[in-house]
Amino acid sequence: MSANVKQAVPFFGVTDMESSLRFYVDGLGFAIKRYWIPDRDEEYPANGKIRWCWLELGDAAIMLQEFMPQRRPKETLGTGVSVNFMCEDALALYREFKSRGIQMRNRPSVGNGLWVVPVTDPDGYRIEFASPTDAPEETELEESV
Repeated sequence: MSANVKQAVPFFGVTDMESSLRFYVDGLGFAIKRYWIPDRDEEYPANGKIRWCWLELGDAAIMLQEFMPQRRPKETLGTGVSVNFMCEDALALYREFKSRGIQMRNRPSVGNGLWVVPVTDPDGYRIEFASPTDAPEETELEESV
C-alpha cells in the first residue's frame, strides 16, 4: 500500500485569496499550477477571482481555497499546526524571501540538526523551510547590517 501514496499536500482555507497569492507566489516564489474560478452561482459571485489553487515550489505543493464569507470559521486558523518543507538550502531561501519583502517570525535558527526558516502566511498558518546542518543546536543566523 505505501507505494501507492505519492505526496502529502497541505490544504489551507484562506480568508483573502489575493493576499495569499501575493504571499505565496510573489513572496515565497510558488507557481500556480492549477486553479478554479467558479461560474456564477448563489455562493460565489461571478467576479472572475480564483477561489481554489494548487501551488508548487520545487517538488513541494500546497492548496489554497478561499472561504465563502458566510462560512469563515470563527476560530484562529492554523493553531497548533506547522507545515515544514525540507530543502537543500533553507538559508538561500531565507535570503530570497527577504529580498521579496517577506517578514520572518524569527531569524533562522538550528533545531534538531536543521536550519529552520519560519514564516507565517496572511491567515496565520505557520510554515517552515528546513535543511540539514552541522551547526550547534539553537544557533541563530547572524547577519551583518
